[in-house]
Amino acid sequence: MNADPQDEDRLSAEEIAELERKYDPETAFRPTGAKIAMVITTLLVAMSVYHFYASGFGLIRELLHRGIHLAFVLGLVFFMFSYRRSNTTEAPPAVWYRLDGVNLLDIIFGILAVVAALYLPLLPPEIVAERVGNPSDFDVLAGTILLVVTLEAARRSVGPTLPIIAIIFILFAIFGPYAPGALKHGGTSWLGLINHLYMTNQGIYGVAIGVMAQYVFLFILFGVLATRIGLGQLFIDLAMVIAGRYSGGPAKVAIFSSAFMGTISGSSIANTVTTGALTIPAMKRVGYPAHFSGAVEATASTGGQITPPIMGAAAFIMVEYLEIPLRDILAAALFPALLHYFGIFIMVHLEAKKLGLRGLSAEELPKAAIVLRQHWLSIIPLGILVYLILSGRTPDFAAVYGIIACVVVGFLNPVNRLNLTDLWNSLAAGARSTLAVGAAAATVGIVVGVVTLTGVGFRLGYVVLQTATDIGNVMGSVWPFNYFTVPQWALFFSLLLVAFACIIMGAGIPTTATYIILVAVAGPALAQLQVEQLVAHFFVFYYGVLADITPPVALAAYAAAGIAGSNPFKTGNTAFRLGIAKALVPFVFVYSPALLLVADGFTWAAFATTLLGAMLGISSLGVAFSGFLMAPLNKLERWWVGLVSLLFIAPGVTTMLVGFVLMLPVLIRQFLHRRAA
Repeated sequence: MNADPQDEDRLSAEEIAELERKYDPETAFRPTGAKIAMVITTLLVAMSVYHFYASGFGLIRELLHRGIHLAFVLGLVFFMFSYRRSNTTEAPPAVWYRLDGVNLLDIIFGILAVVAALYLPLLPPEIVAERVGNPSDFDVLAGTILLVVTLEAARRSVGPTLPIIAIIFILFAIFGPYAPGALKHGGTSWLGLINHLYMTNQGIYGVAIGVMAQYVFLFILFGVLATRIGLGQLFIDLAMVIAGRYSGGPAKVAIFSSAFMGTISGSSIANTVTTGALTIPAMKRVGYPAHFSGAVEATASTGGQITPPIMGAAAFIMVEYLEIPLRDILAAALFPALLHYFGIFIMVHLEAKKLGLRGLSAEELPKAAIVLRQHWLSIIPLGILVYLILSGRTPDFAAVYGIIACVVVGFLNPVNRLNLTDLWNSLAAGARSTLAVGAAAATVGIVVGVVTLTGVGFRLGYVVLQTATDIGNVMGSVWPFNYFTVPQWALFFSLLLVAFACIIMGAGIPTTATYIILVAVAGPALAQLQVEQLVAHFFVFYYGVLADITPPVALAAYAAAGIAGSNPFKTGNTAFRLGIAKALVPFVFVYSPALLLVADGFTWAAFATTLLGAMLGISSLGVAFSGFLMAPLNKLERWWVGLVSLLFIAPGVTTMLVGFVLMLPVLIRQFLHRRAA
């Protein structure tokens, strides 16, 4: 319907699911028999119904709500993820220690996880208050069990990196007296560690798991239901109507469709395989190289995590940390997200012009009138969700009524009609999508708990700041770098160090986990450099997202390479080049917070200057990387344009004017080349 139906390159639904399973550990569920599968599905539906009721109509204590959420997550992880990741979709043969595909040991682990997660929340609040600081032996036992099963659940669902980081932090808390230099501290006992991580809201039951239980679960469920009633198809079809006919049309379709899909999905890999199944074969068909086709889709799809209104889980974590309304977070995220897509669009357009690529023919494009007539109802739930957020309602209130709207529209929509079986499956799918991120959030709670217990965040912040200051002293003593002051160099190199740390951390763990850990660790360093809190949070978050397209562990790029049939590492390198705007924009809003709209000292003049400079700088970088403007550029011109682009990006009218003057020789030469051609 949306592309040539005879296109043999287009992937089937089964192939899409297998690619997602291969590259996204969060979807690598174990195969089971029919009976245990029905039990699991029933528990998943119960999980969705519970969260919908608790957020919309129930009055449940905060600790109890977090405990019930954690019990669902950990119990289901042990049922659905095997000890070793399976490469088969068939249930293993029946043996005495395996119940319908699930090992008895996993069932025991799941039961222990549920008991340990619910033990403390089910105690009367006054008893819990008495035991904080003086836990009983059974409290320590339950806390130890919960700590162990949380680490194992995270290992199974998101991979080994995050649990290893958590174990390092635990060892650091216990053996603090032996730590080197500024990291040395008094240490703690196992009882003191369990008391802090289990008995207080500073550890496993902390902000991360609270946000998952209160907000994120509902928004993920909303995204699943919105996609099921046809909103995802509407976005893809509209993208083809808007951009498909122009030069290199399929690549531009990938950008628009991924941007639209990003409003309801925060998963880079899911976005990549969903929209890429259509756009990547179409890009290859019109002449884009395979690795470039995969890179375009991967880069555009990572934008889903920075695109309002859902933004994965990060927006809701910011709401809790910064104590500001969600609408302010979404307003701050809007223009940086648009600059990300603008940067990809510029590079795709220049590549298409350089290669002389065509757009899609009229026969390959859907008709706008038919698309709107068939799918217009599916946009209503998203409109209701956005309206309620902008009107100042709480995120969970907006999500509950968005979910209700999805169900109502689904039952009324004649094209994508929702029946009771579809609703049951969608409720299960929504809960299933939250398991890995829930296990990761609980594990992040361990890391954050150690940070608050030991004060390591301030210690590491001191190390970062001191290192950056030392480099700044060296740079400030050398001409012409001494034009800038030592504090300016210290800020710049602190940002570089934090950015590298975010990319390295994000290479093996989910974006939200990277963001929470790095905010706790790097936040104090940025605060000492007078970087506003909102700006610091966005800076860390953006570089955590960038890891999805940064080799050597660029999961979104590798998933796209699987569809394109290209070299994964080459696809990842190209994706990073296409996503260079996402790497530069955080520096822009650190030096000019007006780009975030709601930052302190906002003025429309500063915003307009910053936005224009960022667009010119990103465009210039696109020219430098593609080697084409109106005609091919030689190597010297590409380097010159790349260096001048930094003047545009640096906020300020003066730097922009200097950039224009320095760019004129290249522009004149390009114009003459084109005229001669």
